[in-house]
Amino acid sequence: MSDQIATVLDWAAMLCLLSGAALSLVAGVGLIRFPDLLSRLHTTAKPQVLGLLLVLVGIGIRLTPVETNVFSVGTLLLVALFQIVTIPVAGHIVARVGYRTGRIERDVMVLDELSERLDAKRAESDRLDAEQAEAGRARAGRERAERDEDGDGDGDGDGDRAE
Repeated sequence: MSDQIATVLDWAAMLCLLSGAALSLVAGVGLIRFPDLLSRLHTTAKPQVLGLLLVLVGIGIRLTPVETNVFSVGTLLLVALFQIVTIPVAGHIVARVGYRTGRIERDVMVLDELSERLDAKRAESDRLDAEQAEAGRARAGRERAERDEDGDGDGDGDGDRAE
């Protein structure tokens, strides 16, 4: 490989590494500076993933001319794939848990689609709980009636004969 191509690749790798590091730094600063959970989730997911991908591209560019048998570009691709797949899922789970536990400030949200779904689920759950409670009371009443077949109310079935 010519010296000019190697120099260009080195500069491209350096640019990717520095910009990736800068984005990761911005993500860290945003995590400390932003006030609420949703903003912090945004700053940890978006620039952090892009920063890591830029760092991985820079490392991949740097490794390409000097092919080593120990550490290949395939490993970098796997790391990038796992980051792209797992970070959005983890952010979604954290946001959902924060929403359900009340840690998200509702006044900063423009659109709240989850509220309607959760209200419908809660109403359905409350209806099922009420049905189960009514069925339990009815079952307890039947059991009491079966124990008290003599009608005196004491449940011993002997009719409380006076002696």
